[in-house]
Amino acid sequence: MNRTLKIYIAFFVLIIIGIMVIDANRSKPIDWSPTYATKDKIPFGLHVFDKESTTLFKDQKVERFGSTLYEFLDPKYSYADSTYSIKGTLLLVSENNEFDETSLNELIWFVEHGNSAFLSMKDFPEQLMDTLNTDFGNQYSLSDSLHFNLTNDAFKHKNYTFKKGASLSYFNKIDTVNATVLGHQEIDTAKHINFVKVPYGRGNFYLHTQPAAFSNYYLLHKNNAKYCADILSYIPKGNIYWQAKSFKNEELSSSPMRYILSQPALKWAWYLFLIGMTIFMVFNAKRRQRIIPIKVPLQNTTVDFTKTIGNLYLQEGNHHIIIDKKIIYFLEKIRTDYLIDTFNLDETFINRLHQKTGKDKADIENIVRLIKRHRNNLPSTEKDVIEISKAIDKLK
Repeated sequence: MNRTLKIYIAFFVLIIIGIMVIDANRSKPIDWSPTYATKDKIPFGLHVFDKESTTLFKDQKVERFGSTLYEFLDPKYSYADSTYSIKGTLLLVSENNEFDETSLNELIWFVEHGNSAFLSMKDFPEQLMDTLNTDFGNQYSLSDSLHFNLTNDAFKHKNYTFKKGASLSYFNKIDTVNATVLGHQEIDTAKHINFVKVPYGRGNFYLHTQPAAFSNYYLLHKNNAKYCADILSYIPKGNIYWQAKSFKNEELSSSPMRYILSQPALKWAWYLFLIGMTIFMVFNAKRRQRIIPIKVPLQNTTVDFTKTIGNLYLQEGNHHIIIDKKIIYFLEKIRTDYLIDTFNLDETFINRLHQKTGKDKADIENIVRLIKRHRNNLPSTEKDVIEISKAIDKLK
């Protein structure tokens, strides 16, 4: 591995470890997000409410579901006799209404068939408000405290105070002929309705504007758990069908990166690593290679040596020796390449060389004649050197 790459990797690992150490030694900030999810232990989750539901709904069967209201209720409706196979109360606790049109219509139809629906949220669908001849508003105030009470004589001496996460929504219009006021909230001496029972068809809607009453924070804070229990006491006895969310971000629950991305320090360490690796790859995109040294091949000095010797003989004018050397090398090549005896340069030699080389017989006879003439010790000239050289070249 490249030494530079090792340094980069070590650098980023140290950064990640440093961030994790710093994060581990600092207090984790409180998440005040109003998730109202059953597995969230943050202040405005419903973990405590979920664990205490068996006590709050004593002798009542509680069935939780995570699908939409339409997906839950439609399979339980019989179109043959226009009845539902289940009876009881639908329970929904949420920060805001999250109804789709189909689910809302199914909810209204379910209540109309003699069931109940308990909805606790800070605002309600406009379609539902119009159907129940009800409307709600918001009161803005600089005060940080809301006081709550229930209208039933059994609870008239009980008052509860909320400061964090309380809703300023209230019902400013109800059907006074049919609706029943069950609770109030008070702020700056102004008293408003925050809990009503509205009959519809053969069933009833229970509408409550303070979902914080069911949160972990208020169930564990002072005596506010009694307010939650008192509210739920209005729900008719029978089965409870609770649309419950498991986590704030259920869509991330199956992701292998969910935990890392949920922790600020790990999340930024991961992003820093990705950014660093991206920068590294951008600046190192060009392929790197070690410098290959140029090695000069060994020179063949035999040719140079031969040229030097030849020039030496030529300068001295010793043509006889030059021809003699050429004849020696020529005959040696014949013995080596064609395995022909060169002791007698007779007719047999000429025929065998002609057969093995396929050269012109006249050229072979010519070189034999020149060799014999040279061996007779006749004086040699430069012309003789050229002549015998050309004759030998023809047989190469």
